[in-house]
Order: sequence, then structure tokens, then C-alpha cells
Amino acid sequence: MRWRFLALCSLGVNIVLAATWLASRPRSTDAQVSAGLSTSTSDAQLKTNLVVRRQFFSWHEVESPDYPTYIANLREIGCPEQTIRDIIIADVNALFSRRRATEVITSEQQWWRAEPDPAVVQAANERASSLEEERRNLLTGLLGISWESGDMVNLPRPTRPGIALDGTVLGTLPQETKQALQEISLRSQEKMQAYIEEQMRQGRGISSTEMSKFRQQTRQELGKLLAPGQLEEYLLRYSQTAFELRSQLGQLRYFNATPEEFRSMFRSTDALDQQIFAISDDQPNAAQARKSLEDQKETAIRSALGPKRYEEYLMLQDPLYREAVATAQQAGTPEAVRSLYQVSQAVAGEQAAVNADTNMSSIQKSISLKQLELEQLAANALATGQESGAPPLPPIPPFPRRTYVLRPGDNLAVVSLIYGVPVSAIRQANPQLNLNRLRPGEAVTIPPSTRIPLSAP
Repeated sequence: MRWRFLALCSLGVNIVLAATWLASRPRSTDAQVSAGLSTSTSDAQLKTNLVVRRQFFSWHEVESPDYPTYIANLREIGCPEQTIRDIIIADVNALFSRRRATEVITSEQQWWRAEPDPAVVQAANERASSLEEERRNLLTGLLGISWESGDMVNLPRPTRPGIALDGTVLGTLPQETKQALQEISLRSQEKMQAYIEEQMRQGRGISSTEMSKFRQQTRQELGKLLAPGQLEEYLLRYSQTAFELRSQLGQLRYFNATPEEFRSMFRSTDALDQQIFAISDDQPNAAQARKSLEDQKETAIRSALGPKRYEEYLMLQDPLYREAVATAQQAGTPEAVRSLYQVSQAVAGEQAAVNADTNMSSIQKSISLKQLELEQLAANALATGQESGAPPLPPIPPFPRRTYVLRPGDNLAVVSLIYGVPVSAIRQANPQLNLNRLRPGEAVTIPPSTRIPLSAP
């Protein structure tokens, strides 16, 4: 908008110069007029003391890439000091706004990451601080140390936070285009928020179909302003498809999609997602239609990633595999992931069997699960080539001989499990009993054992 201000300033200066010229022109009296009528043309002609000044000039002659020259030119045409200060501050701010948009790599530019890279965030903060210090130093050198007290265009004003339009694609857009994009984004947010609030006020649910209509309208408005590559960059950052894709990959934790992989997945699934979002719950066969589109999405992702990466993508959806990856990375042995995963699968199967065993008491299950946990730790240490960090268990003193009175449902195997005593040892300690036909109420002698019993009687 600076050109409008400069045009008005130019018009004002021209008016002042014209008024000065009119005021300085000598006025003829009646006597002079009558005398002039009787004077021949051969007499001395009337002379005036006029100073010819240039009435019009171009702002191209005022502006200069060298700020000191620019300031001197503004003073030469009579601009007030406050106006000069506002012009220079606005120009410098615009310059550094462009530099921040193109020189600072922010986390928003890494649209393929589910979580911001701490190193990128730190580098962005450092670069932004450096540019801010450079801006302030430049203004101080041009306008003096008190330039902030007269800053009329940089004073804090109420505003709404916008979206980040930076980087090599969006950061180089004209300022007018950026402003239009901010307005489109703001209108879209306001419409969706108003719809959500109205639905909540009436006690109704949020329709994904209606939300999809808002997003489609926003895309149409964006498409009128942006070229295809610019629109894709915008959608990779701020569309619902990209948001959900980042969330999904973030849950996998260790997939670490590259920019090329994320872009390929986005391109393969965006149109399908738009169809899924547009399905209304009350339309016929809505669930079947969604299932069909979801299957198509899975096929598209497999094609976008290729066989090897798609296999990794699938396996990371298993929490056991993610746990194995975490253990391998912590141990510094990424090659041990498969072995650790097999151990986790085997232990998970044993744990499920223990939990499903109706013949075991809760105490027995707790002890068995703990033993499985210790076995898994030992197996993990072996798989990663490390010694187990758990201290050796102290020797357990023999349990004294005792007697167990059978309860309904008990058998020799149960007694052996409860006391941690082999079946053969129980047989030897009870030669007088027919252990194959035990009945409730019979007393069984329990021999000493060095194993941990599963429960007390």
C-alpha cells in the first residue's frame, strides 16, 4: 500500500509548490494597467522574478536500494520526519518478512513428520532471532536509537494468528496472495466453528459430510489463487488428509517416512479420503461403501511404498513389533529386531494361555506371568548379545514337608503346580495313596522342594 501513500504525498507537494508560485507572482494595479496601454511595444518589456521549479517527479527518482540515499531523497521533497520514519520502518519490515519466509526452515515446512524435529525447531528459533537482531540494528543505524518510540506501523495491534506461509514454495508468494490465503483459511475456520457450535447448541452430532463440504469449498477457493504445485504444498501442510496421514504414521513411531514417501502416499489417498469424508451415515450401504474405499486406500499405500517398506509399515502396526524395535534401538543392535519380535510373540502366547487357564488361581497366574517376564528379559539379553542385567536369584531354602487336604477339582498335577514339587516326588512321599483316584478330603504329604511354589495352601 506504500505507493498510494507516496502518490498522495506527491500530490500534496505539487499543490504546495503551485500555491507558492501563485503567491509570489506580482499583481498589476490599475495605474500600471493604464500606463501600459499608452506605452509602445518598443519600450522596455515587463519583467518578473520567477524561479522555475519542476512541478512533477516520479517516485522512481526518490526510491533507492540504498537506504541512506532513500532517506535523503524523502527529506529533499519535504516529507515530514514521522512520515519518513514510517516509510522506512514499513519497508525494512517487509524486507525482513520476506527473508524470514525464505531463509528460516520451520517445522511446518517438514509436513511429512508427525512430530517436529527438535533440531529444526532450535535452528529456526536461532535464525529468526538473528534476523530480528539484524532488523533492529539496521533501523537503529538508519533512524537513530529512538526509532521505536516513533514506530507507527509496527505497534502491537489486535490480530488473529494465521497459518505459516514460508519455505521455497509458499514463502515466495506475493504479499497480496498470502493475505488472500490467510483470509480464506480464517473464513473456513469460522464457518466450521460456527457449524460445530450450532450443532452442539441443538444437541446434534457433527456430520462428517457437512465438514467435508466446508473443506471442498475451501479447496475450490485455494485453487483459484494457487498453481497446482503451490496448492499441493498447501494441502500437504494443512489438509485433513495430510493431518490424518501424519497422525497414522506418528502412531507407528519408527516408520520415519521420507518426504517422497509421504508425498506419494498423500497423492495416492487424497482423492479416496475426500470420497470417504463425503459419505453420509444415513445413505444406503454407507458402511460397505467406506469399507470398499478403505480397501482401495490400503492398495494405494502398498503401491506407493513398495513391497519392502509396505511390509515394515504393516509390521509396525503391531505393538509387539514396535516394542521389539524400541528394545533393539536401545541396545544398539537394530539387526536383532526380528529375534526380539519372535521372543515377544512367544511370550505373548504363553501369557494368553496363563490368563485363560481356569484351573489356576489369581496368585498362581501372577507368579507365572512374572516368571515369563523374567524369561523374556533373559531371551532379549541373549538376542542383543548382552548379559542379563538382573542379579542372580538367591538360593531358596527347602520348604518343609507339609500336608495338603484335597479340594473338589484337585488332582495330582494341580498339587504339583501349587507346591512346585514334581509328580514323581509326591508319589514317593505318598506310597499308601492311590494318587490316580484321589478324592476331596484326602490328605497328601508334600515333600520338601527347592522350587518356588505357586501358592500357599
